[in-house]
Amino acid sequence: MIRVKKIENQEELKAAFDIRREVFIVGQDCPEEEEFDEFDDESTHFIAYVKGEPAGTSRFRVTPKGYKLERFAVLDQFRGLGVGKRLVQTVLGYLDKENLPEGTLIYLHSQVDAMGLYSRFGFEKVGEIFDEVGIDHFEMQKKVRHDSELS
Repeated sequence: MIRVKKIENQEELKAAFDIRREVFIVGQDCPEEEEFDEFDDESTHFIAYVKGEPAGTSRFRVTPKGYKLERFAVLDQFRGLGVGKRLVQTVLGYLDKENLPEGTLIYLHSQVDAMGLYSRFGFEKVGEIFDEVGIDHFEMQKKVRHDSELS
């Protein structure tokens, strides 16, 4: 059983940060100062649980460009169970309830290996490949449309 929720307290946020540390800093050798940034304070964070155990996390924040989805991370032992899919569904569902204006941009920087996941939710690749913390990424975007759901 997978449960995803908006983070509401310091204990949940610590669990999310522990997941990010394991996935990005240990697993992908990202510098800690790049992973934990000033945007953590202004972001809305989510945590995924599998059978009650912290398994994945993500966040979004408002930028001058639109709503940026970030820091999707799933611990190795929970990959392949649909945790990433549920995180994307939950974040998009949360934004859908915000009644964002038609045409509002929702975007993310996807590692190449994760692009298939985001494309299933209507995100499209924009621009050229770029390096972010030593890993190839593409920007992916979608716009809010009120004649259909965000997800």
